[in-house]
Amino acid sequence: MQGLVFWLVYPLLWLISILPFRIFYIFSDFIYFLVFRVIGYRRSTVQKNLRMVFPDKPSEELIRIEKVFYKHMCDMFLEMIKSISISNEEIQKRFKFTNLEVLRDIESRNKSIVLMCAHYASYEWIIALQLYGLKYKSFGIYKKIRNRYFDDMVRKIRSKLGGELVNTHKATKRIIQNEREGLRGNYAMIADQSPRLQRSNLWMKFMGISVPVFEGSEKLARGLDLNVIYLHVEKTGRGFYEATLVPITENAPEEPEHFITQKFFELLEKQIREKPEYYLWTHKRWKHRNEPVPEGATRVS
Repeated sequence: MQGLVFWLVYPLLWLISILPFRIFYIFSDFIYFLVFRVIGYRRSTVQKNLRMVFPDKPSEELIRIEKVFYKHMCDMFLEMIKSISISNEEIQKRFKFTNLEVLRDIESRNKSIVLMCAHYASYEWIIALQLYGLKYKSFGIYKKIRNRYFDDMVRKIRSKLGGELVNTHKATKRIIQNEREGLRGNYAMIADQSPRLQRSNLWMKFMGISVPVFEGSEKLARGLDLNVIYLHVEKTGRGFYEATLVPITENAPEEPEHFITQKFFELLEKQIREKPEYYLWTHKRWKHRNEPVPEGATRVS
C-alpha cells in the first residue's frame, strides 16, 4: 500500500517541481487559498499561538501575521517539492550564506560543528551548504517518514548535493562513531521541537512561556567538544533566503550547563519578535505549557 500511494503521488510532485518559478508561485497562491480560506488548516492553533505569545498586539496585526505566515508556509512546502528537480546553480542563487568563513575557520582547527536550526524562514534548502566547497560533510538529523518510499525520496534529494540524512534514533551513535574515526562533520539539528512530556527534563521560557525543550544538541556538543552555531535564516524575497552563521560557543565543555540551549532560544526568540510571520505557527510548540514540571526536571529561569 505504501508503494501504491507513493507512485500515485510522486508524478504530481515531479510535475510541480519542474514548473517555472513564476508559475510555481502562482500555484502556491492557489494552494494558499485552499489551505487558508477553504480548509482552514490548523487556523485555530495558529491564532491561539499568536494570541498567547503576543498578548499586546492588536487583532489587526495578528491577522496580518497570520495571513503572511500561511502564504510563506505554502511557499516553503512547495519549495521542498521543488528540491526534487532544482539545479545546483539555482539553489545557490536562492539560498545564500553570508559568512562561510566561520565554518572554514573551524574546519582549519579540525573540530566538528553543531548547526542549531529552527522552524524559521527556510530549513529545507540548507542542503545548499554542501555546494560551497567545504571540506566537511553535512549531516541532517531528521525524523524518519513512515512511508519508506517517501523517506527514500527525501534522503535521495538531500544526498544528491553530497549531504546525508541521519535518523534521530541513530544520530547520537553515528556522530560518536564519526568522531572516533576522525570524520569531522556539520550536523544540522532542528532544535525547537517540543519533546514528549515524559522526556521533558529541561524547562525554560520561550516567547515568555515556560515549556520543555530538547537539550540533545547541547549534550552532544559538551560531550564531544563540538563547536555550536545558530543558523540565522532571513527571507529576503519570495523564494530567496540568506543565512548567517552565529557562533554560540567554541568551547562547549567549559560553558555553564544549559547555556547553549538557552542562547539558542534567545537568538530564535529575537528573530521571531522582529519578523513573526516566518515562524512555523502551526507547530504546537507550547502544548505542554500548563503541565506540571516532572519530578527531577530542571527549570531554567
